Amino acid sequence: MSHSVVSKRSSWPRWARRGLLENIATALIAIGFLMLFQPFALSLYTYSFVTMLAGTVMFIIVSKFPE
Repeated sequence: MSHSVVSKRSSWPRWARRGLLENIATALIAIGFLMLFQPFALSLYTYSFVTMLAGTVMFIIVSKFPE
């Protein structure tokens, strides 16, 4: 007796799936890291923590989304 595995497709729109949004969150974290270590603009340094925090929170939330 063979059991067929039914692939359940997500009803979520393509833009709201994990892959793309995880990449955006990772890029946001990387931008915050670059803002932290640049020696030119104090305003970029000031907002680097907020940028990295937003990227981290986005990554945590998006990691719960379907593939």
